[in-house]
Amino acid sequence: MILYSATDEGRVRRINQDYLFASKKTVGKLPNLLIVADGMGGHNAGERASSYAVEVMVDAIRNSRERNPIKCLRSAIEEANRRVLEESRSEETYHGMGTTIVAATVVKGNIYVANVGDSRLYIIGNRMFQVTRDHSLVEEMIRSGGLTKEEGKNHPDRHIITRAVGVDQKVDVDFFEWKLKKDDVVLLCSDGLTNMVSDEEIQQIVRNSEDLQEAGDRLVASANENGGSDNITVVLAKMRIDEVR
Repeated sequence: MILYSATDEGRVRRINQDYLFASKKTVGKLPNLLIVADGMGGHNAGERASSYAVEVMVDAIRNSRERNPIKCLRSAIEEANRRVLEESRSEETYHGMGTTIVAATVVKGNIYVANVGDSRLYIIGNRMFQVTRDHSLVEEMIRSGGLTKEEGKNHPDRHIITRAVGVDQKVDVDFFEWKLKKDDVVLLCSDGLTNMVSDEEIQQIVRNSEDLQEAGDRLVASANENGGSDNITVVLAKMRIDEVR
């Protein structure tokens, strides 16, 4: 696996409430692990929610004997949900905090994905495909026919999410599986990228960059050039030829 990751405060926020973990080495029984989290909450609560959730997830996976990637990701997110919720009740400054999670692992050419919230995972090849589905108020309005995708991009409620880790006793997680091809690039990102840079521009940047580092740096730069209104996080991964059949 070839891997590159980057996170940036953007041009407006003073605190980076995004957090990432990216390892091409084994984590527990998983051969690799990619996570992006986008925290929410006042002061430093969002920063604490995202970093703590990812730390709990990684620790849970490292100590798990579960080899099934979906079961492993599910139990790790459920543990993160429980622990973040406990933390939010432990201090007044943490009250109401929570975080999105998008996590993935690639096993024998198949990518297994889990997500809660509106951080996304894309597969970019000859075309660009959004694997995850946003858990947001605007996305629900689009699915019901109340909004078009174009209207949703500038809707005032586009930041309202309908699911998050650490806000309720139970967390509802979506799971996906996708067969990767040799030229596919995997992109995990927070909405600080997707709210600032169109899917078409993201695809063009990734496809026309020399390597993943150039692509990642250009994606962050484009989000900032377009306003940088939120924290920006990207994780890019590409399988080596012998890893994809």
